[in-house]
Amino acid sequence: MTRERRALTIMIHRDGALESLSYRVPLWAFRAAVGAAITVACLLLLAVLLYGPTVRAAARVPFLTREIARLNADNEQVRQLAGRLVEMEARYAQVRTMLGGDIAPPAQSAGDALPIAHPVLASRPGRRATTAGPSVPHRWPLDERGVVTRGQISEGSADETHPGIDIAVPLGTPIRASGGGTVSRTGRDPEYGIYVLLTHPDGYQTMYGHTSRLLVSEGDEVNAGQVIALSGSTGRSSAPHLHFEIRRDGRSIDPRSVVLEDS
Repeated sequence: MTRERRALTIMIHRDGALESLSYRVPLWAFRAAVGAAITVACLLLLAVLLYGPTVRAAARVPFLTREIARLNADNEQVRQLAGRLVEMEARYAQVRTMLGGDIAPPAQSAGDALPIAHPVLASRPGRRATTAGPSVPHRWPLDERGVVTRGQISEGSADETHPGIDIAVPLGTPIRASGGGTVSRTGRDPEYGIYVLLTHPDGYQTMYGHTSRLLVSEGDEVNAGQVIALSGSTGRSSAPHLHFEIRRDGRSIDPRSVVLEDS
């Protein structure tokens, strides 16, 4: 007697139909189908877990590319704006200097040492008219009374070299050309601040430093006694004063050996 194989019968009845359809599936085939379905589901789940991050990262590549391009464009705009800001600040500084906006020096802090005024007075020369045409330095560069706070110190001395004299005067005092000549150079120096250099006949040059404002430009012809700048405290300076220097053939000489204080 043969043993009947176990099976499953699946009946399908369609609405309105008189007969039903029946399918007989062996039990082992049904179990194999269920096992195969479970295996496929597990494989799909494993694939999602393993390759899902890679797929998501690949999907984000176009977005990241667009974001990088946008950031690069923003950085370029920032660089352009920074360049324009630097240019505007430079122009502002030029305009401010032309208008005398930096005529007032920074306030002196409480810890700074006060300048010492030595008792060497520069006498008032009197207000004289300008002398036309080129001439060697012959007149005192100030009309106001001043105090010579530092004289000329030559190279090789124990003190710091100082090629000229410092004359303490109030801020904004007119500075006059010691002789007639040409404005050969103007500018700003870390040591002497805003300065002007004049060239005179016979190899003479005069330099005026620590000014707050220049009233002449390079190439200008000036007469002896003409106002060329205003005194200040620019550069390495602790108080308003004029650094007055005379050179001949490129060598600094003591201004008081050429220009008399009462001339």
